[in-house]
Amino acid sequence: MKLKRFLLRYYPPGIILEYEQGGILKTRSIDLLDLSPSTDVDKVVEEITQKEPLITPGKVEQVQKLVARLQEKIGQREDHHYYLFKVLRAHILPLTNVAFNKSGSSFITGSYDRTCKVWDTSSGEEVHTLDGHRNVVYAISFNNPYGDKIVTGSFDKTCRIWSFESGKCYNVYKGHTAEIVCVSFNPQSTQIATGSMDTTCRLWDVEKGTEVANLSGHTGEIISLSFSSTGSELITASFDNTVSLWDVRSHKRIHTLIGHKAEISSAQFNFDSSLIATGSMDGTCKLWDRASGRCTATLRGHSDEILDVGFDCTGQRVLTASADNTACCYSAVTHQQICKFFGHEGEISKITFNPQGTLVMTASADKTARLWDPDTGECKQVLEGHTDEIFSCAFNYEGNTIITGNKDNTCRVWR
Repeated sequence: MKLKRFLLRYYPPGIILEYEQGGILKTRSIDLLDLSPSTDVDKVVEEITQKEPLITPGKVEQVQKLVARLQEKIGQREDHHYYLFKVLRAHILPLTNVAFNKSGSSFITGSYDRTCKVWDTSSGEEVHTLDGHRNVVYAISFNNPYGDKIVTGSFDKTCRIWSFESGKCYNVYKGHTAEIVCVSFNPQSTQIATGSMDTTCRLWDVEKGTEVANLSGHTGEIISLSFSSTGSELITASFDNTVSLWDVRSHKRIHTLIGHKAEISSAQFNFDSSLIATGSMDGTCKLWDRASGRCTATLRGHSDEILDVGFDCTGQRVLTASADNTACCYSAVTHQQICKFFGHEGEISKITFNPQGTLVMTASADKTARLWDPDTGECKQVLEGHTDEIFSCAFNYEGNTIITGNKDNTCRVWR
């Protein structure tokens, strides 16, 4: 094994090692999820060198500099105020979802008008219209971090893969017998998972355009799905009140997470995929140990349905958004509520941390998106101007640009 180079990953903090083994270029990561401004750098480097044979004595100084740079980045707390940069009259019918590519240079919007559009973030210009679906384009995603492909899932029961560069459709995937409502690329960008109202999840081969597996076992619609960070496992969340954990290679179900008393609305892995968070219409969020499938905590604090859940980039904090017009932030370690976000006057359908973990964004039916301090619960900014419900929002990778998608057919870019 020969080390070729180091790559720095800011969110979450880590160092990627690119090395050659048997003539093949490979990568592996050193995750520094507990790194903070007060961490002893020398101690961290000592632990890394003890565990990692690729880091020889001659490379120690370079690793020290990289860890110090990561620490410096973590210590930077910019009090960024976002201004409305562009209003895009994006579609002729309401939007369904918005998503950035990894660098944030482009983003995509899905719509009830049966199209997905690709936009240039800096100019606000439309780059492509991905036209071909015969019904609502509901689920959309880039194959990040690569960003050269886009997947769209539609109420027409099909899923399509498109070239980001040309806007041409590579493949149409047919097999579902009802609407597709969630899609995701695996981290390697070799497979796509689609979740449908037909109660199944299907895996598809990106290059060949063929079905790899039909993951059946749920008795209700699949509403949310997510790959683990390695792509070896997949979770599917269903209206049958359960979440299933699947082995992607064998297509077998590893665990069924049973405990919620109503439909699941959202399910997410934390960064290292050791924990799963699930939000339910029963008003609770549960944390599950991935290895055992056991529920480790039930996070209470809402008086109505939970509509969305999410982790910060290190997996140490959990967010919940609810139909009770509030959102909460909890410690994933102690399971204690850190703070509650009050201020919205309508249900909150989406919640997310910025990549740095220093801001929380919520999107609400009250026509606003809000930015919050996750330590204190203080509202830092209200993003106003939409004339209808905001149901989708996203930060770019640097955290300095936001997109919000709305039922008023527009998309707004804030920076």
